[in-house]
Amino acid sequence: MSKKINIAIVGLGFGAEFIPIYQRHPNANMYAICQRNVEKLNAIGDAFNIEVRYSNYDELLKDPNIDAVHINSPIPNHAEQTLKALRAGKHVACTVPMATSVEDCMEIVKTCKETGKKYMMMETVVYAREFLFVKELYEKGELGKVQFLKASHQQDMDGWPDYWPGLPPMHYATHCVGPVAGLLRLEAEYVSCFGSGTIREELAKIHNSPFAVESAHIKFKDSDLSAYVYRSLFDVARQYRESFEVYGSKKSFEWPLIEGEEAVIHTAKKEEHEIPERVATPDYAHLLPEEIQAFTTRGVYDIDENTHLSFTQGAGHGGSHPHLVHEFLTALVEDRAPFPNAAQSANWTSVGILAHESAMQGGKIMYLPDFNA
Repeated sequence: MSKKINIAIVGLGFGAEFIPIYQRHPNANMYAICQRNVEKLNAIGDAFNIEVRYSNYDELLKDPNIDAVHINSPIPNHAEQTLKALRAGKHVACTVPMATSVEDCMEIVKTCKETGKKYMMMETVVYAREFLFVKELYEKGELGKVQFLKASHQQDMDGWPDYWPGLPPMHYATHCVGPVAGLLRLEAEYVSCFGSGTIREELAKIHNSPFAVESAHIKFKDSDLSAYVYRSLFDVARQYRESFEVYGSKKSFEWPLIEGEEAVIHTAKKEEHEIPERVATPDYAHLLPEEIQAFTTRGVYDIDENTHLSFTQGAGHGGSHPHLVHEFLTALVEDRAPFPNAAQSANWTSVGILAHESAMQGGKIMYLPDFNA
């Protein structure tokens, strides 16, 4: 396990969060950074002592020393940059979502097969401490038979830049699709989604997407399970919440309604008033190499006023960042598929894309392509 992977980080807003984690991980060499804004590129390069710097992504991909790229660019660039990197012989980790069309998701899966390179969508929720806690309960058999899964992602995105205003809610759905599919490693087979309410006209006309809330049912392939997920981005009063809930025959896990409160475990066959119990979610730093354990509770921006909005609003993403880095690097060193791999990432991303199409057609059932074919 002494092998070192040369990593290049592309996009240094949210991407800068990951620099010190790679610098300390025993299997990584934090080799290069890439940012179009040269002033910002140099400021971050100087702050973290990274010598190799690119302001042009295509130039970076020509560098033979780079083994893998970690893409943190704006959403519309994800698919194009991922495909370019794979074809240049680089492994890819990419922030969510994988792409903005089902066709691009399919193209990435196909290109991974053709190139033999690995792809991982860096979905924070499936490495957050709450998910790891539920996963542990499930693996120990404490939940019993899982009967139903539910997740939400509600956020007020007024004031966010660029591509966010008026975005269809389900176009950014992996934070709620990931955990309901990921816990039992299920594959979504089809989805039906309803829109509800209306956002302001100046927002609605940007993407021709009128709905304030989109709520979807997902049916899983070769399973008796389905899941319910819902999303809102504008004109809905709600504190930020990325929730994930699992109902089992023996125990169920419910997310707190208010940030900072404890989760609830319901245990079957107790006196009615004893069924619910508040639980503190443990941290899972012990699963990581010692060098990066501190990053489950401390981000790079804790030492700086310049907090990236998605980190503060996302409650530090549940301590997931070092777990994501560790999974990606370990998969490369062990030459195995990361979780989620390209096909899983495509399935989760496409659920959201097709859910919005379903909502625009009054809840029509939309089947997902088979990304494993």
